Order: sequence, then C-alpha cells, then structure tokens
Amino acid sequence: MTETEPIVFVVDDDPSVRNSTARLVRSAGFEVRTFESAAEFLESPRPQAPACLVLDVRLPGQSGLDLQRELAAAGVHIPIIFMTGHGDIPMSVRAMKAGAVEFLTKPYRKDDLLDAIRTSIERDRAARKQRLEGDELRQRYERLTPREREVMRLVVAGQLNKQIAAELATSERTIKFHRAHLMQKMEAESLAELVQMAARLGAAPR
Repeated sequence: MTETEPIVFVVDDDPSVRNSTARLVRSAGFEVRTFESAAEFLESPRPQAPACLVLDVRLPGQSGLDLQRELAAAGVHIPIIFMTGHGDIPMSVRAMKAGAVEFLTKPYRKDDLLDAIRTSIERDRAARKQRLEGDELRQRYERLTPREREVMRLVVAGQLNKQIAAELATSERTIKFHRAHLMQKMEAESLAELVQMAARLGAAPR
C-alpha cells in the first residue's frame, strides 16, 4: 500500500504571503492547501496523510496560538511551524513549549522554512506510523479472552506456568494452552516481545 502524498497547510491572512509561500512549497514538491483564517482551516476536511501546518500568529478572529491550543485540546496531532512579522521572545517560547516545530520571523529565509517543513513532515510520518502500530496492537489485545489477558498479565510479570496455574486455580497444562494462544493472537515471537507489547499497552506490571 503506497502512502498518501504529504500535504502542507498554510494559514495566513496576507494574500501575498500566502501565495508566495504556496509557490515555494510547491516548488519543493509538496502538495499545498491555503487558508486565510483559522476558522476556514478548521472547517476544511483533512485527509489522512503526513502533514504540517505553516501558521501565521496574528490572524483575523482566532489567532495562530489559539488555533494551536484548540487543535491540541481536540487531540489533532499536526506539527506546526509559526510565522510572524510581530513575534517576540515570550510568544515564541509559548509556541515552542506547546509543541511548535519552528517559529520564523517574516520575511523568512526560504531554506529555513523548507527545512522546517521537511522536519515536520518526517515527524508526522513517524508519529502516524507509531499511532497506527499502537492501534493494531490494541486490536490484537482486544481479541484476547478475559482469561488470556489474566495469563498475559502474569506472564509479563515474570511468573512461571506453575505459579500462574496456582494463582488462577487451574492446571499447568491449561496455562500452557492459554499462553500459546495469547502469543499467537498478539503475534509475539518471544516473551521479551510480549513484555514490550504489554508496556506499550500500559498493561505491564508496576
């Protein structure tokens, strides 16, 4: 399955900046979509593809920093590159602490913006891959029976089949059966891999 082409979203209320940025981004081989306000961006559909957001700080209505907060609150994960002609140090620190990739002052250097875009796209690509793998792992875990989940919890805690059988008041043979099935369902090749999976699921012993 081929990956959907990356997209760069540009939100800026200045038509000349918006258009020149779009031309630059296209010249680097990226698809680009432009918006003049945060509201227009929020109303638009966003395809499932690696992406980043080139965002002006000062916008009519909702500001760029407001949009950053709203996206974070909604659980929308997209790397943000801020651009502004009116930036100050406290503003840039606030944006970076909130997860922005870069904070550029207009007029920006073309190479600086393109470098930030490439970094952002790779960051989003890696994050999407990690989230997809996490979703698949949770789906496998959901296929386990309640007893298989119990056995998995005790296995990753380091207990032997005999100990698990005693704790669950069953036979060692039954535990071996459940253990083989849960390893198969989780697609784990080894105990070490199962422990790593449990840690990612938050099911590892504390």
